[in-house]
Amino acid sequence: MTTQEINKIREDFPILSVKVYDKPLIYFDNAATTQKPKAVLDRINYGYEHLNANIHRGVHFLSQKATDAHEEARNFIANYINAESASEIIFTRGTTEAINLVAFSFGEFCCKEGDEIVISAIEHHSNIVPWQMLCERKKMKLRIIPMNEKGELRLNEYEKLLNEKTRLVSVTHVSNVLGTVVPVKEMIEAAHAKNIPVLIDGAQALPHMQVDVRDLNADFYVFSGHKIYGPTGIGVLYGKKEWLDKLPPYQGGGEMIQNVSFEKTTYNELPFKFEAGTPDYIGSTALAEALKYVENIGIDKIAAYEDELTAYATKRLLEIDGMRIIGTSEHKSSVISFLVGDIHPYDIGMLLDKLGIAVRTGHHCAQPLMDELGIPGTVRATFSFYNTKEEIDTFVEALKRVVGMLS
Repeated sequence: MTTQEINKIREDFPILSVKVYDKPLIYFDNAATTQKPKAVLDRINYGYEHLNANIHRGVHFLSQKATDAHEEARNFIANYINAESASEIIFTRGTTEAINLVAFSFGEFCCKEGDEIVISAIEHHSNIVPWQMLCERKKMKLRIIPMNEKGELRLNEYEKLLNEKTRLVSVTHVSNVLGTVVPVKEMIEAAHAKNIPVLIDGAQALPHMQVDVRDLNADFYVFSGHKIYGPTGIGVLYGKKEWLDKLPPYQGGGEMIQNVSFEKTTYNELPFKFEAGTPDYIGSTALAEALKYVENIGIDKIAAYEDELTAYATKRLLEIDGMRIIGTSEHKSSVISFLVGDIHPYDIGMLLDKLGIAVRTGHHCAQPLMDELGIPGTVRATFSFYNTKEEIDTFVEALKRVVGMLS
């Protein structure tokens, strides 16, 4: 992208003009949540100002208009990830709820004592804890795919884990700590060769690359709106229709029913069977607006620019004595986790904040990974297409100053 294009994009994000301690905000915490363009903020306001009515149940004008907008958003999202049908798009509160939904519904339908679930050593807690809960509930076993020293999964060891007891593989597409881009298509093929379904956690992938769920052949794919320039509290579970038809509902209540009596309840058709209660019809339309914004720029263009930023930042950071970058996979997304000497990550993050620079510090909801690495946590800088090389230069100079103070 050209400097002119980036400057134009930055004008679309009001928060980027905010000052922190009288310094221009440099926001490098995009893996935690992305900032929102004005188009998304306007869409949220428009929904409340012009279309605010509960959907699917009302015969009046506003309800029908809100329903249409919500279902149009579902259709757009289905097309965006190339789902076969909009009925395969289930709206959730985010990646975490989507994984919990599958862990519960799939677990109830498909799992029994002695069965196994396979995850990896680089997972976020959201893709660990729900499976642990299932294993405790059903007396099952959790199997872990190991990684190498670069933070890449050991695929030969992965294939050895797959056996007649394996009920499901659940793995991240991109590590939120290491930036490792996992070869999920290859892993799905290996699992499917043994008739094992696969869930992919795409929270860190969708903002940075094209995702085609049919090309991947994923059985389930999950992501969060707030990590791809949409609002908080909205996310998506994509599931193949053949699976969603078979699985029982995750929650009960309004909307997910067909008929209710005190003797028996029958469930609604897809996708409504999994959407109990009033849907977030404001969030769904704003999420679709965010994806349209990304689509208008071009995801391939975004990916190329963010790769350029990551390579540039890596080169600059290695100028600093004692710099240790955690995660050196050959194929990385726009995440750099690092430590400097024996300085605690929290101290670095606190001082960078005073200089107007937002980074993340800690274990990044990946404590088992930190235990594997033998470290308490890292400093993490993550980039978006609205970031610049000039911001990286300011960040590196500020970090040199901070390291000098703390050494």
